[in-house]
Amino acid sequence: MKIGIYGGSFNPVHYGHVGLADWIVGHTDMDEVWLMVSPNNPLKDPGMLADEKERLAGVQEAIQGHPGLRACDFEFTLPRPSYTAHTMRRLRETFPEHTFSLIIGEDNIAVFTRWREWEWLINNFPIYVYPRGKEGEYTDSVPPELKQRIIYLKGAPLFDISSTRIREQRKKSAEK
Repeated sequence: MKIGIYGGSFNPVHYGHVGLADWIVGHTDMDEVWLMVSPNNPLKDPGMLADEKERLAGVQEAIQGHPGLRACDFEFTLPRPSYTAHTMRRLRETFPEHTFSLIIGEDNIAVFTRWREWEWLINNFPIYVYPRGKEGEYTDSVPPELKQRIIYLKGAPLFDISSTRIREQRKKSAEK
């Protein structure tokens, strides 16, 4: 089976995450998309994250009724912080019958060359990139050395929502 790994904090999960994952299953060669809940992203302050099990439960609830989507807690048992290269290596070892790809946003591909073992990742897995620009157009944020090595998700719907914005709105509401 071809499986796309869509990792993130999902702090909280929202319709944009689910909508993109649905679109990928319907418009690429992937059979499933696993929404991989990261317990400890090395680029984020762990004190700002909701409990990992609560975030996983949120993803499980959000994808109910969405065939081809799976909430995944695979990183919960791995050493922390969660490095994508380590996760992908372990996925390949644990599930040799599957072929894995990475799904990341354009904001992440802009800093991809700072990821641990980024060269190993790009040499071993297809990397699908979700555009964040106007009407699905890519910005100039993709490093030149990666432009020919990634798969753009052209035509993917844009979602005007973010977990950061949801958290900010919740904070404002709580302050009232």
